[in-house]
Amino acid sequence: MSKRYRFFIILVVVGICFVFLLPTIRWYFLTPRENQVLALTSREQIKIYASRTALADLQVLIQDARDDKELDGKFSFLIAAARNYNRQYKRRNPDVWNSRTVLQSFPGSAESARALALDAIETKYREDIFKLKQLQSSAVQLGLDLSGGMSVVLQADMTSLAESYGRSLNEADRGDAVNRALEVLNSRIDRFGLTEPVIRRQGDDQIYVEIPGTADPERINSIIMDSGMLAFHIVDEEETARFRQYYAQHPLDTFDGQGALVDPSIISPDTMVRGVYEKDRYGLDEFREYTVIKRDVGLDGSHIQNAIVDRDNIEGTPRVSFQLDSEGGEIFYQLTSANIGKALAIVLDDRVKSQATIRGAIRESVQLSGRGIGQEEAENIALILRTAALPVKLEVVNLQNIGASMGEDAINQGFWALLGGLALVMVFLLVFYKEAGFNAVVAQVMNFYLMGSILSAFNFTLTLPSIAGFILTIGMAVDANVIIFERIKEELRLGKDRKAAIDLGFDKAFWAIMDSNITTFIAALFLSQLGSGPIQGFAVSLAVGVFSSVFTALFVSKLLFDFGSDVLKQRKIAILWGGGK
Repeated sequence: MSKRYRFFIILVVVGICFVFLLPTIRWYFLTPRENQVLALTSREQIKIYASRTALADLQVLIQDARDDKELDGKFSFLIAAARNYNRQYKRRNPDVWNSRTVLQSFPGSAESARALALDAIETKYREDIFKLKQLQSSAVQLGLDLSGGMSVVLQADMTSLAESYGRSLNEADRGDAVNRALEVLNSRIDRFGLTEPVIRRQGDDQIYVEIPGTADPERINSIIMDSGMLAFHIVDEEETARFRQYYAQHPLDTFDGQGALVDPSIISPDTMVRGVYEKDRYGLDEFREYTVIKRDVGLDGSHIQNAIVDRDNIEGTPRVSFQLDSEGGEIFYQLTSANIGKALAIVLDDRVKSQATIRGAIRESVQLSGRGIGQEEAENIALILRTAALPVKLEVVNLQNIGASMGEDAINQGFWALLGGLALVMVFLLVFYKEAGFNAVVAQVMNFYLMGSILSAFNFTLTLPSIAGFILTIGMAVDANVIIFERIKEELRLGKDRKAAIDLGFDKAFWAIMDSNITTFIAALFLSQLGSGPIQGFAVSLAVGVFSSVFTALFVSKLLFDFGSDVLKQRKIAILWGGGK
């Protein structure tokens, strides 16, 4: 392979690695601490912050408009919205944009214009914070021992499960319930984007969950504490129309303080009223309207095995397809056969999440294509179906929080250990091998750069054992360079010139380096698959380090030597100890 081609490959690798590493750099080094804290709060807290801050900013803008002041820089984004409104209503843009002209460009009455401006300001805050959330999820994550977090021990309530079965549980029932709960929690954690949590069975009826990072109460509640009672009910459209008419006439005295009907006779005894909820702009459930559904459960969500989003073959619109077990398939077949043309409500924790029309009798494979279901709504329904129903109620029996100060101390210790080890290795290489040592130092820097970018690319979680794995790979990378340099020195002693000694040194060292690193990589691979928690973190960082160290030792270092020989026209190579030429 030519030097130009190898140089091009290294440039491409460096560029790609920079793209992978950029989110980590931006999050940890370019994002202010207060913005990080804000991005890691719950969606409910973000909603409160954005709405309150936007309202305060609007008051400032209104006052500035009254005083005919120049537009504050933080409101400059409103100019684009004002231009759009002027273009939409065929109005000429003002010669000078200030607080008054921007506010006047929003259409309608003064009150309507202020409402539109408020919405634009709140949207800007919301989008900025959600972009930070996305940036944080793309950066290298810090484990529980570095960033703090929480560990939870959950107890499966076998008593309530036995009551729901109507019989005593055997060992197989208990094991199946806990294993299915593990699957649901794993699915929820994966779908809701938590960073490499540890989740495993503990004993016969307990589950251990370890969640690194700043604890988001909303997400933890959604994943662990929410039992997720999912069921399908038939919608009674006649009763729904009658109830909505009644509610429109009696909005204040339809429900009591506990949410129960003051007059239960306004609907049939075999039905019940439930609220319909949709996700708002913050991803939170927002009440839309009431609907009346049959009291009898058509199908329990525990029968669902899988759910995906695909396309209707005829209309091309999004639909949700899910698979039922054999028992659920028979129940659903009977339900759909008797209710063709009616609406089917998906109810999660007494909230109607979606409604779809039954077009025909269905058995194991189900397709939902509801009224106005778009791609996002279809994905939300599939998510609910996949992750909602826990087969057994879980109770928290132990909860521990690891404070951020402990994590900060661990980060500092690990960081300085890593830098200290790297610095000492570089000093050794420069002193002991001189020019060759300089090439090895460049390769080590490249090695460190590659390891960090691979971590960021695959969204790995950095823990103290992971840092230990990196420190170990630094030593292994030096070992590869030492083998190469000693081979080069042997060739120099035999009278070879610079170029021949370098080529033969790399050739003879190749398999010795590959054999040792391949065996280490195999061991790391087995550890990563069979281990968990700290062991897995160590194994992953070791495997990444082995890969990057081999690349830098055999590829990058060789190119640096060839650059000196062919471009700089060097005829000698200085290796201080043991001879040089």
